[in-house]
Amino acid sequence: MRDIDIYKLQAKIKKVLEPKRFEHTLGVAYTAANLAFAYEGDEKKAFVAGLLHDCAKCLSHQKRLAVCKKNLIEITKTEEDNPVLLHAKVGAFYAGKKYDIYDEDIINAILYHTTGRPDMGFLEKIIYVADLTSDDRDYPDVKEVRAMAEESLDKTCLRGLSFTIED
Repeated sequence: MRDIDIYKLQAKIKKVLEPKRFEHTLGVAYTAANLAFAYEGDEKKAFVAGLLHDCAKCLSHQKRLAVCKKNLIEITKTEEDNPVLLHAKVGAFYAGKKYDIYDEDIINAILYHTTGRPDMGFLEKIIYVADLTSDDRDYPDVKEVRAMAEESLDKTCLRGLSFTIED
């Protein structure tokens, strides 16, 4: 991964996110870096992916759909019916287009942080779990899920995916 100025990237992200979303984003970035450290991964890549994971979240549904159509990003029927899901695809696209990040691990971590996918990579799991367990999250059993994250990324992903399927 080329040298990325995290402070500049953080400042750019702050400009495009609402304050509460930015607070969440920082929480995910720090949680991701801590998880990467605990599991002997690349902390900087984890932090960058955390910063970018919701970079398209504050766009309107119409804007997300328009970005996908204009840039030939495939939209499933489920995504068309639930455009909030498109923030991950548009965010992965924006990572390169707006933030000059082309690292495949980071792109995939952004792309799959909401839905997961079979055979998720290490950084994908880190961002998925960090988003699920960041300090701003407050749902039943969150403390249990945070403790689980310290023991096993796979088990925590499975737990999170069961929430997603129920939702």
